[in-house]
Amino acid sequence: MSVEQFSVRGRLADTGEGITGDELQLAARNHGMPMEALRYDVTPAGLHYVLVHYDIPMTNASNWRLTVGGCVEEPLSFGLTELRAMGRRTVRVTLECAGNGRAALQPRPISQPWLTEAVGTAEWTGVLLSDLLRAAGIRSDAVDVVFTGADHGVERGIEQDYQRGLTVTEAIDSGAIIAWEMNGQPLLPQHGYPLRLVVPGWYGMASVKWLRSIELIDHAFEGFQNAVAYRLRTEQDDAGAPVTRIEPRALLVPPGFPDFMSRHRFVAAGTITLEGRAWSGWAPIERVEISTDAGVTWQTAKLDAPGNDEYAWRTFTHDWEATPGEHVLTVRAYDASGREQPIEAPWNRGGFANNSAQRISVLVT
Repeated sequence: MSVEQFSVRGRLADTGEGITGDELQLAARNHGMPMEALRYDVTPAGLHYVLVHYDIPMTNASNWRLTVGGCVEEPLSFGLTELRAMGRRTVRVTLECAGNGRAALQPRPISQPWLTEAVGTAEWTGVLLSDLLRAAGIRSDAVDVVFTGADHGVERGIEQDYQRGLTVTEAIDSGAIIAWEMNGQPLLPQHGYPLRLVVPGWYGMASVKWLRSIELIDHAFEGFQNAVAYRLRTEQDDAGAPVTRIEPRALLVPPGFPDFMSRHRFVAAGTITLEGRAWSGWAPIERVEISTDAGVTWQTAKLDAPGNDEYAWRTFTHDWEATPGEHVLTVRAYDASGREQPIEAPWNRGGFANNSAQRISVLVT
């Protein structure tokens, strides 16, 4: 049997098909952030979402090297001590998996079955990617920057290291950092120890973990994760558009307390302060709207004062006069670029960038 035959191909779920064994296996390996953890300004590392494409590699900071080569004036190699000597910068960034919301689509793309929980906000400490590139000297023929992680596997029949690429302009202007700390502590193994890339504003697939090499190339990068996997397409043979920055999204902290299985919520009648977080990778959030009647009417939420963290979520609140009965809460965000969160996002085969509005069923007693 060949690698191609032994590797599972991408497909859509059949009509009425439930979650598959393969999807359950992925859901057991990866985990989302519990929605109640939206209460934390900075997500504790153990609650931050995790998506690992292949295996978590066994790594050691004491002998780890990061190389910078290709279309540069001077190829370089760094250990962690050398990187730390270049200075340190801490940025607060909201990361979201590109597949967040996939499991709610119809038909459902068979893959990691996220609902709305594939998100988290952390403080990442490291050195600016642009400083490393300038230290190596960017040649005039450099077009793209390729980031290679230590995780290795097979996807749709193609054996590969996990790799992603950015244009030289994106790499320099994005504010990306090479991080060795998360929330003031060394990276955990599942979050990329000992080094990872963090690209603010971009979906999580761009933030390569277990980073071991950076290569500048003189052409557009056509690796699997750029040219095949993370594409917005409606037909199987479409070239599709690349998945890049995070679309605007707002999520409510589920109020009250839950039913164990359904996660439906129970609250007592009276004034309830609804709270949540909103973010976008394109521009700052400028408005959030909340509906307590399944989208029939909308009220503008109160946003907290904007901070200095351009790519971290923003808090919103709204006082709701809850009356007895069943209610459906939903919320939508608008950013300064003119993008708005839809009630139902357009469907695509990969289940990417599904920022459809959240719905929470609440019984007021």
